[in-house]
Amino acid sequence: MARYDLIVRNGTLVQPHVGEIRADLGVRDGVITALADDLPTAEAEEVLDAAGRVVLPGAVDAHFHLGIYRPLAQDAFEETRSSLVGGATTVLSYFRTGEHYLNRTGPYAEIFPEVLKAVEGQCHTDYGFHLAPMDTAQVREVPALLDGHGVASFKYYMFYKGFNLSADSRDARGFRMTGEGEEYDLGHLYQLMEAVAAAGAARPDGRVSLSLHCEQSELMRLFIDRVRHDGDPQTLRAYSQGRPPLTEQVAIAEAATLARATGCPVNLLHLSSAAALDAARAARAAAPGGDLRTEVTLHHLCLDHESLDAAGRGLGAKVNPPVRTRADNEALWAGVVDGTVDWVASDHACCMEENKGDALWPALPGFGGTALLYPVLLSEGHHRRGIPLRRITELASAGPAAAYGLARKGSLMVGSDADLVVVDLDETRTVSADLLLSGQDHCPFDGIELRGWPRATVVGGRIAYRDGRVQGTPSGRYLPR
Repeated sequence: MARYDLIVRNGTLVQPHVGEIRADLGVRDGVITALADDLPTAEAEEVLDAAGRVVLPGAVDAHFHLGIYRPLAQDAFEETRSSLVGGATTVLSYFRTGEHYLNRTGPYAEIFPEVLKAVEGQCHTDYGFHLAPMDTAQVREVPALLDGHGVASFKYYMFYKGFNLSADSRDARGFRMTGEGEEYDLGHLYQLMEAVAAAGAARPDGRVSLSLHCEQSELMRLFIDRVRHDGDPQTLRAYSQGRPPLTEQVAIAEAATLARATGCPVNLLHLSSAAALDAARAARAAAPGGDLRTEVTLHHLCLDHESLDAAGRGLGAKVNPPVRTRADNEALWAGVVDGTVDWVASDHACCMEENKGDALWPALPGFGGTALLYPVLLSEGHHRRGIPLRRITELASAGPAAAYGLARKGSLMVGSDADLVVVDLDETRTVSADLLLSGQDHCPFDGIELRGWPRATVVGGRIAYRDGRVQGTPSGRYLPR
C-alpha cells in the first residue's frame, strides 16, 4: 500500500502567519501528513508537480448564497464548481427563511434538514451554513442549531427593519413571511445577540458569532425617495446615492453598541466604503478587547459605479451594499494592508441577466464572483500593491477559517485538511463568464485582466480541478463547526 495518496512536489508552500517554505507535501486520507525537502514519489498513488509555482491553502469563501434565486441543488453543483476555479475549497453559505431560498417560513428544526438534504452530494467544495433567525421562535433555536448541526454563525440584516425593500410596495414583514407582532428591529437584534453570546459562553472552545449586514433602513428610505423624486436615474451611481455610506456608518454604530452591551462576537460583512471602514475602526477603539471582525468583498475592492455606468453595465453589478467609488476601493485596500480587514469574500449569488432586467429598482441584487477569489487578491493585491503572499492567504483562508470555527482549514501544516491550490503567479487571463464555470450568464468583472491563477485545486486530498477542467464528481462534505 502506498504511504501517500498524493504528493505535491517541487512547490513553494505559503503558510499563513509564517511565510514561504520550499517543501514537498504529503497527503493521506484527506489530511496533510508530511512536509519534507524531498518526499519519495514512488510512495504516492498520485503526484502533482508544482515546480515554479506556489502552493496556497484552499480559500474559505465565507460569504456565499446557495439557492437564493435558483434551486438549492442546482446552485450547489454549479456554483461550488465555480469556486474551484478561484481556489476556494470551502464555502459558507447564508440561508434564511422568507422570500427567496425555499420561499417558506417555520422552525429551522424542520427546514434546515431539508436544506442539507438538497445539497448533499452536489457540492464540489466542503461547505457549511450561516443561518438567520427571522423571528423570536427561531432565535430560541440557536442552542439547538449549534448542538445538533454545528451551526456556529448567525446573521441579522439591519436594512430589513420595516423597509419597502424593492420600492414595489412590499414591506419587510411580507418579505420575511412573519406575522403581526413579530418586529424585526433593534429589539430583535438585541435578543439575538443575547442568544448568540449565551451559546458561545456555553462553548468556550469555539467562536459563536453574529454576522451583520449594516445599512440603516430609515435613512435608506429617505435617500431612495429623494433619488427617485429627482428623476430616478437608472444608474449604479443613483443606487449608491439611495443607499449611501452614511447608512453603513449609522448601522455599524448601532450594532457595535448592542454588541458591547451583550458581549456578542460580531462580524461586519461586506464593508463597501471608506466611511464604513472608519466606523468599524471606531467601534473597535470603543471596545478594547471586544470581538469585532471585518469582511470586504472582491467587488467592493475593485469595481466602481463610474466605470460600470460608463460601460453601460450598471444593472448587472447591482448589489447590496452598492458598488461605490474608486476612492472607496483604495480606502478598502488600505484597510486590507493595515490589518483592519480580517478577510475577503465573494458574496457569491448566482443571478441571471434576465433577473436584472432593464430597470434599476426592480433588478435583483447580487452576482457571482467566487471564481475570482485568489485571482483578484493575487493580481490586485500581491502584484499591483505588493501585499505579501502570506497576508493573501490570511485574507482568503486563515482569517475566515478562524472566525467561523474551521480549525482544520486555513493552513498547510501537518494535521490540517488537505485543501490546497497550486498557483501560477504569472499566468494572465481575461475574465469572461465562460471562464468562471458558473451557471451565471454574465459577470461584472468581464474584460478585466488578472495575473495569478490556480492551475490545480485539491479538496480533501483529491484533485478536483486541473488546468481549467473539473475532475471527477462532487465530493464536498458538510462541516459542522
